[in-house]
Amino acid sequence: MEIKDNTFSRQFETLVDGKLISLEYSFQEKKIFLTRLNVPENFENEEFITDFLKNIMAIAEERKLKVVPILPKIAAFFRKNPVYKELLPPGIKI
Repeated sequence: MEIKDNTFSRQFETLVDGKLISLEYSFQEKKIFLTRLNVPENFENEEFITDFLKNIMAIAEERKLKVVPILPKIAAFFRKNPVYKELLPPGIKI
């Protein structure tokens, strides 16, 4: 899966079946706040979304960023994948 970091729009992007899926973010110090997930209507491939989020977590880990999940769907991702809890900043429990 190829993920593009569109710094102008402040979002990670990927294409699936010619449709754009994106995850908006904002930075503050060494933290990345994941704020909004944009998926096309009638897109129900949850496995693809999970893989997309795993790739974004790998990018955050590579850049040594802490991840703050603002979106409930991303908080649920952290609950289902406890291996990524080390990316959460101190004091945030999910």
